[in-house]
Amino acid sequence: MSYLTEEISQFINTYYLNPIRGDEGYNLVNTFTWAVVLGICIFGVFRLLKKLEVKINQKFIISLLPFVLAGSSLRVIEDSPADIFHPPFSYLLITPNIYFLVFGITVVCLWLSIRLQKAGLVKDYHPVFAGFGLTWFLLNLGTLLYLEDIVVPYVPVFVLVAGTGLTFTFYMVARHFNSSIFTDPLNISILLAHMLDASSTYIGIDKLGYYEKHVLPSYLIKLTDTALVMYPLKLIIFVGVLYALDTQFEKDEESTNLKMLIKMVILILGLSPATRNTIRMMLGI
Repeated sequence: MSYLTEEISQFINTYYLNPIRGDEGYNLVNTFTWAVVLGICIFGVFRLLKKLEVKINQKFIISLLPFVLAGSSLRVIEDSPADIFHPPFSYLLITPNIYFLVFGITVVCLWLSIRLQKAGLVKDYHPVFAGFGLTWFLLNLGTLLYLEDIVVPYVPVFVLVAGTGLTFTFYMVARHFNSSIFTDPLNISILLAHMLDASSTYIGIDKLGYYEKHVLPSYLIKLTDTALVMYPLKLIIFVGVLYALDTQFEKDEESTNLKMLIKMVILILGLSPATRNTIRMMLGI
């Protein structure tokens, strides 16, 4: 029995705890686990938002985006050599733990915003909710700029220009073929987030000596010897996913809400690393 316990303990340490303690990135085991956890969480969040009577639409998603920027910039503060946070609290700021921390803070801010609307103190909770997130993001960014110097100022310029330019090109092609799916504002925003992520990955790995932590991208980058592979990888995956979401879901309200939630998660999964990567590289962290 003690042998089995020791084996289980070693397995957990090797595939889950050590990667968090050492910020070593992902392996096949924890990647699969976090994917399953994400799927479960999506349905949990769906039920929570339904209970809070939140309609998942573009207005809500826009109001949520500042929290994505706040969470990503908080992660960069933990990355900073200034060592503001120390173990065990610093472990909360490493992926995937930071997602739960940011989620908890976001839910509290959302609940407060909705309460303010129900109390008649504000007409619409969305701007208030976004304001909480924007304030948090600006505080994080101000802290980073106070602690660190801007070392590579062209990084955010490249990421924005490359990501926006490729997305605009894709949009014009989709428009030429009269594609309602790939000219939809939310779908294009999702593609933009992932083109920004691909651009930050490319410049970081091919030009600045960073490395990829995720299993599949890391494998493909090593296989092709360039992070440019992230562009077609992102396009193939997310064009397929968005097409499936917009053609296979039912048209009733609950299905539409679930579809919008999935799109929101996909948007976050692109914008979050893009923001973190860009800020880190700009500050030379």
